[in-house]
Amino acid sequence: MRRSTTTGAETAEVTGVRTVKSAERAILLLEYLSSAEEPRSLRDVAQDLEIPRASAYALLMTLVHRGWVEPDATGSGFRLGIRALRVGASYVEHDDVVQRAHRVMDEMSQEWGETVHLARLDAHEIVYLATCISRHSLAVVSRPGRRLPCWATGLGKALLAERPWEENDALLPEALSARTVNTFTDREALRDELKSVQERGYAIDEQESTIGLRCFSVALDFGDGTAPKEALSFSVPIVRLDPERERSLVAALLDARERIVR
Repeated sequence: MRRSTTTGAETAEVTGVRTVKSAERAILLLEYLSSAEEPRSLRDVAQDLEIPRASAYALLMTLVHRGWVEPDATGSGFRLGIRALRVGASYVEHDDVVQRAHRVMDEMSQEWGETVHLARLDAHEIVYLATCISRHSLAVVSRPGRRLPCWATGLGKALLAERPWEENDALLPEALSARTVNTFTDREALRDELKSVQERGYAIDEQESTIGLRCFSVALDFGDGTAPKEALSFSVPIVRLDPERERSLVAALLDARERIVR
C-alpha cells in the first residue's frame, strides 16, 4: 500500500512557497488512513509513507492526542478519529453545490423511491458528497466521502465526457483497474464510451461498479465556463428496471439537472 509523496522542495517549485514538512506528513497520514480498509500499524505507516519509524510514532501520538486518529481495540492499529468525521461533515454542510442540490435530490428520491447520489470529481476519483437513500429494502448506499474510480461509475463517466480526451488521458492512471467484469479497462473502449455519453446526453453505469446495479448520471454544468466537476445520479437495482421505467428515470434526472443549475 505504498503511496507516492511530494516533497516540500517539489511543491515549492510549483507554488513558489516553501511548505511545512511536518504538516505535509500529517496530511499524508490522514489521507492514508482515510483510504485504508482496516486499521494500520506503526510499521505500515512508516513503510508505506516512507518516513522514519520514530517520526511516524510521534506523528501518530500527536494526532491521537488531538482526536484525529484513534487506536483500535488491540492498541497496535490506527484509524481515523472522530475529529475527521466532524470536519468532513462540516465540509458537506457548507458546500454550495450540496446546498443547491439537496432539496431537488430529496424530491427525486421521494417521488421515485430510488437512491440519488451527488458526487464531485477529484483527480481520477469521484467523491460522494450527498446521498438520498431508496425507500426499498433492496438499496445501494454510498456514504458521503466514499471514493471510486471515475472510469468505473456513471457519475465519473458523465464528468469525463465533458472534457477533451487528451485531458482525460492525462488525468487517468496508466492502468485502469476493474471493479467488476463490466468495468472499462481499455482506454480506447472508454474513449468510445465517452463519445456515446456525449451523444446520448447522460451516462449509464451498466454494472461496472457494482454487479446488479445500473446507474444513470448527468453532469451539472453551472455555466461558469469551466468543465463540470459535479454529477447527479439515480442508482437502481436492475431487478426493478424495465425500458419504460428507465426512460422515466432519465427524464426525471434531466429535469432535476435543469432545476439545480438554473
